[in-house]
Amino acid sequence: MIGAVVVGCAVLGLGASALMFGGSGGDDGQGASASVAAAASPATGAAGEAGEAGEDPVRAQAAELDKLLADSNDSRAAVIRSVESIKICENLDQAAADLRGAAEQRRGLVTRLQELSVDELPDHQALTASLKKAWEASASADDHYAAWAGQVKEKKGCKGGEARSTGQTAQANAQSGVATKAKREAAALWNRIAAKHELTERSAEQL
Repeated sequence: MIGAVVVGCAVLGLGASALMFGGSGGDDGQGASASVAAAASPATGAAGEAGEAGEDPVRAQAAELDKLLADSNDSRAAVIRSVESIKICENLDQAAADLRGAAEQRRGLVTRLQELSVDELPDHQALTASLKKAWEASASADDHYAAWAGQVKEKKGCKGGEARSTGQTAQANAQSGVATKAKREAAALWNRIAAKHELTERSAEQL
């Protein structure tokens, strides 16, 4: 009987130990899972932050300016055609209308430029100043050429199929020269940015 009691106590002792160690093992498993989950969360956040940091604000601004520059040459052909028509006293009304339309388009470019964020671009102040000066001078030249067309229509405005030069012609030519110089400055500044960010490089004539 004494032996049986001793054996029984031993069995009970082993069972209690198993329960104790089994419960502890379960808690450790849950703790390990929680630790893994906790460690994973910061890593995910860090990856998200790295993705955001990977965006290049300089290229983003350059790309928006590139879109504007793509529209800057839209009226050039019409201006050249109109001035040539005035020189030979032909299609004067249409030439004047096209020139005024070109002036409006160039002033629209200035407005759009002022709405863009370009503060991340290198030499952005010089670049925007050159573009603004170029487009405003071009618009002024277009207006003067349009006024010249009106003068050519008047009596003695055209002699032998050739338009007489007037004060409007001189002012138009002067403003055209200002525009050309500013466009060259702007093209040089822009092309350095375009080359670095694989965007379209442009000559002065394309601005």
